[in-house]
Amino acid sequence: MSLPESATLFAPAKLTVSLAVTGVRPDGMHLIDAEMVTLDFGDTLTISLGNGVSYQGTWDGEGDGTDLVSRALDLLGERRRVHVEKRIAPGAGLGGGSSDAAAVLCAAGFNDYVRAAQLGADIAFSLEGGHSRVRGIGEIIEPLPDVERTFTLLTPPVHCSTPAVYRAWDDLGGPRGENGNDLEAAALAVAPELALWRDRLSDHASTQARLAGSGATWFVEGAFPGDQMVVASTTSRRRIGS
Repeated sequence: MSLPESATLFAPAKLTVSLAVTGVRPDGMHLIDAEMVTLDFGDTLTISLGNGVSYQGTWDGEGDGTDLVSRALDLLGERRRVHVEKRIAPGAGLGGGSSDAAAVLCAAGFNDYVRAAQLGADIAFSLEGGHSRVRGIGEIIEPLPDVERTFTLLTPPVHCSTPAVYRAWDDLGGPRGENGNDLEAAALAVAPELALWRDRLSDHASTQARLAGSGATWFVEGAFPGDQMVVASTTSRRRIGS
């Protein structure tokens, strides 16, 4: 496995269509049973010779070695210059950092889901892409038939910390989501202002908006263009090494 000396990569956003929390491991990691898809909306990575990771777009800055792209390079034992054009906002619940890291791993033909999940829970699914059932802490991937679906996303300027949302879920007694996502009540407890954005999208689409993962993005199925709305369609599975 090795990275090319230069390449342009697409890192698709991940949409968690449904999520159930099924348990908690002794180490505190939560177990899930989720349906996930990848979308034709995402980040673009440019790989070249050199060293270091830079970001520009919804987040600007230099990788500090702890960001997921830098850690993916470390896992591969590779050194490259990677520039990421960010369209997926951090803390949006769309797996942007995980997808960026997975794009680097895929470019090297890496497909070890267990090691990928140890790097970041969403990376294993992002290696697979397409449409899957995801269980465990994210390392058990059951590919499902590719589907053609369109979604409208609304990402508020609110950063939802995944660990904080899971802690709130524990503190609330492990509520079950009435709208397909067990974490929705916990995310609203962490960031109550999310409700305003949920209602905005629900009113715009005339249907109940759902929370993506641990937040902060809300989504509905179907195309409902509008201010700050992103309309995106599902993509097919990756073919690693093909």
